[in-house]
Parts: sequence; structure tokens; C-alpha cells
Amino acid sequence: MTISVLLADDQPMVRGGLRTILEDQPDIEVVAEASDGVEAVALARRLRPDVCLVDIRMPRMDGLEVTRTLAGPGVADPLRVVAVTTFDVDEYVYGALRGGAVGFILKDAGPALLVEAVRAAHAGDALVSPSVTVRLLRHLTGAVRSKGGPGGVSAVRPLSERETEVVRAIALGRTNLEIGAEMFISLSTVKGHVAAVQAKLGLRNRVEIAAWAWENGVAGR
Repeated sequence: MTISVLLADDQPMVRGGLRTILEDQPDIEVVAEASDGVEAVALARRLRPDVCLVDIRMPRMDGLEVTRTLAGPGVADPLRVVAVTTFDVDEYVYGALRGGAVGFILKDAGPALLVEAVRAAHAGDALVSPSVTVRLLRHLTGAVRSKGGPGGVSAVRPLSERETEVVRAIALGRTNLEIGAEMFISLSTVKGHVAAVQAKLGLRNRVEIAAWAWENGVAGR
């Protein structure tokens, strides 16, 4: 099955580089390019690509608004958006994740990670650049605490010990396959735990789980 991808970035050279990397893969096809946010939303709604790679900073409509429009709360049939940024620590990235993005990567992360992020998003998983995962989430946690406490939601039902272990692993950037291998459980079991966590916390994806874990001190236990 071919994964269709929309590229949204205001720099033609960046889009060209991303296209070259992605289309070098036999299972990925770039179906459209957008040079600004308004164009990205229009193309995404018309073409319904499997994955949208969206730059955070674009003219007319920035990546945050694009993400909320395509994948945010209240969107009936959300698309899978991966935010792309130049910066190691960028306050806009957090807004993208809260706005529905299933992950984010740095533009200089390298071809392998870019391809992995697209495949992970298509599979319903999420990928955050390992070089910034822990640092960024800790930065966000500190910002939340400085404002008077955690901003995450509380679990309607308490998490089980195994669910908490899965949450902690997600917060450290582990994929489902890595979690299964570390905990000696099947991939389907991992997915079951993730689904249960999402239901209990009222969260929509793994990235929101990671943010919740750091905001509520679960990741550091």
C-alpha cells in the first residue's frame, strides 16, 4: 500500500528536499505541495492524503492553525499531521501537539527519521525526534509548573500499573514495537493498553499521552 503525503512548507528548496527523500521510498508518494497554510488546508481537504507534513512557520496561515483545522478537537474526520520545525525547543511545537498533530520532527533530523515519522503516522503511531523528546517535554512541564500546576487532565479511572509503564515509555519516545520488546508483551497488547489509556485520560493520540505524562510527573517516576 502506498502512503500518500502532502508537503506544506514555504521554502521551495525544503519541499524539494523532502520530496526527494520521501519518493525514494517504494511505499511513499508525495501527492501535493503547498507553499502556505491556506493552500495546505485546501489541498488536504480535497485530496485527503494519508499524512500531512506541515511546517510550523508559514505565511497566510501558520502550521498551528493548519494543524487545528485539519486535526484539531471537533474535526469530524481528522487527518494525520506531523509538524516540522527548525528549532530544538520551539513553543509552537507544543501548540501543534495540543492541536492534534501526531508527532513532530526537526528539519535536520535526517532522511531515515523523516521516513519513519511518515510511516509511523500512517500506522496510527507517533514519532517525535529523539533528540528533543525528553528535553522539550521537560521544558514544557517546567513552564506549566511555573504557572501554578499541571495543565493536563486527570484520569476518570486510575491507570493500572502496566498502563502507567506504557505511559512512561511513550513519554520517553518509545514506539509500540519497542514497548512490546521491553515489556515482553505482544504488539496487540501494547495497542490495547494505549487505547485504554486514551479512554481513561480523554486523550486522542500518543503525543498527548506523552505531554500528559510529563505535565503530571508520571514520566519521571
